[in-house]
Amino acid sequence: MLTSSSSFLLRLATFLFLRWAPGHAFVPIIFTSLAVYSTSLYFSSKKSNNGTIKTLLTGVPSRQSWATHITILINLLCGLFTADFLLRGFILYPTAGLRFSRVGYITHNTAELLLREPDASLLPLSVSYKEAQNEDSDPTSWIHAATIDALDESTDYTTTVTFTNLSPSSSYHYALSNNQTGFFITSPDPDSSAANRLSFLTSSCMKPNFPYDPRRHPLRIPGLEKMTSAISSLPRLPSFMLFLGDFIYIDVPQRFGSSVDHYRSEYRRVYSSPSWTWSAANLPWIHTLDDHEIANDWKHGNSTPPYPAAIDPYVHYHASVNPPAPDVTTENTKHSYTMFTNGPAAFFLLDTRSYRSPDDETILGKAQLNALLSFLARPEPPHVRWKIVSSSVPFTRNWHAGTADTWGGFLSERRVVFDAMRAAQRALDIRVVLLSGDRHEFAATRFPTVPEYDPLVDSESQSPRIQNQEVLESGEDLVEFCTGPLSMFYVPVRTYYQSGPDDVPIKYLPDGNTKFGLVEIEDGVVDGVPSSVLTYSLYIDENMVWKYRLSVPLALTSEAEEPAASADAAAGTSAAGALLPPGEVLVDKTVDGWVDVIAKRVFGWDVMRVEHASKDWVV
Repeated sequence: MLTSSSSFLLRLATFLFLRWAPGHAFVPIIFTSLAVYSTSLYFSSKKSNNGTIKTLLTGVPSRQSWATHITILINLLCGLFTADFLLRGFILYPTAGLRFSRVGYITHNTAELLLREPDASLLPLSVSYKEAQNEDSDPTSWIHAATIDALDESTDYTTTVTFTNLSPSSSYHYALSNNQTGFFITSPDPDSSAANRLSFLTSSCMKPNFPYDPRRHPLRIPGLEKMTSAISSLPRLPSFMLFLGDFIYIDVPQRFGSSVDHYRSEYRRVYSSPSWTWSAANLPWIHTLDDHEIANDWKHGNSTPPYPAAIDPYVHYHASVNPPAPDVTTENTKHSYTMFTNGPAAFFLLDTRSYRSPDDETILGKAQLNALLSFLARPEPPHVRWKIVSSSVPFTRNWHAGTADTWGGFLSERRVVFDAMRAAQRALDIRVVLLSGDRHEFAATRFPTVPEYDPLVDSESQSPRIQNQEVLESGEDLVEFCTGPLSMFYVPVRTYYQSGPDDVPIKYLPDGNTKFGLVEIEDGVVDGVPSSVLTYSLYIDENMVWKYRLSVPLALTSEAEEPAASADAAAGTSAAGALLPPGEVLVDKTVDGWVDVIAKRVFGWDVMRVEHASKDWVV
């Protein structure tokens, strides 16, 4: 009994650990079960009369020696594969000698380059660039950008170079004297018609070699390869990747230390991955900090260990080539939250980890909240029709596991932010879109205005009329797209469903180890109205499975505006709000998974509902 029980637990825990979720809690279970199984074999002198199939399934030795040998081998491989996943990358790839370069934030006339060179014999390092159209011209076409005389351990042998005086909408090659090369494309001139168009990627969360494959290089990132394959078929490459946290997993599957060296080595291992093909390596990445770059569900501010050790490599490898910080005179000395404008969109990248305080009921901190509110209220140039706010954790409280770690644990501050977003939409003739990560699932959520509903009060205590009212789409609605993982486990248990009339599901797709979004903005016509159109395309693995459209009308005549304003006044809504049409699903290639089928047929639940009017939101 002990032999079969320990064998069953060993195999189950190994499968869950290597193929479902690499949680550190599985590791002691696996090795303890293997030790118990091995000990029971050693002290057992009996051979069972089990048949071959039963021996292979239970792990109990039988009189058939070959079957016994195979079942013992299976259990030994469980322990071996677990140890391999835990240790091979950590021990065999310290990556101290990593030499690499990548581009970060790019404007119409500048580009940020990060490089690492630990070999002092290759210094001084010369950095040059030239326009791609001069590819076949003589060497004098290269422009010298910088000479790096010294690199040291204080920055983990990294530094940054800024290319300046570049031409808009132009392709450039860069070259380092240590044989590192790459390319980048500058953004359009803000005053040109090309500035009305933008495309970029968004995702979060990636872990090398998961799901585990013993044949695979331990630093390969399957999702990164799938993403690269998918974007290679696009008519034009995206301008950048907006990566919303968990670039490393310092504590998954096992934390081996909390020193600066441990954190730095995790960044180096990711950047040493063979999955960084030419296209992936030359795609500009802009980063946000999240918990697994520090510790799971981090909520202890920016001075409590291990935060100081964790932020060191984040600054050197990510923040150093991120967009500039909006304010460095207060708490944001590490450029952990940033903002920038690219084409038709203005961006604010939130830091929801460094300044959060559950005791003070803030996820942003006072300075960051004020910076965000100022950003939302700021008038934009005429070609900017979108304000995109990114968060490493979801704004919606529809996830019913770990809700306190999201904006669902900070609803008072969320209401302040949402009010400012709706005010910006009314006053500035723009639309606000929310992007988030952290969850290893995809969900699109709509946040309508429900004046009589208070999300801070338990839903059961509010009137039935408020609970069951129809929440139709309007111009003041906010929409969030939460996407992940790029390459990690997904959650097979459905935890997302509607929490109240102010958090309305549009689409929920939990399955898939690789998910990323493609955001495209360009001018078009919606229902006969010239508009700036944003489409969000969700990719699972390499396939586009769902697409959603939002739009902002570009112009209305004064004659059209006046009657609309009168009608809106009578209805108690704003004119600007009425000018924003509802979102629309353009493509839906998804089918319900088996969990959803059972939920619908057996219990009558519909956790995948996409209705725009939700009367009975309580599942």
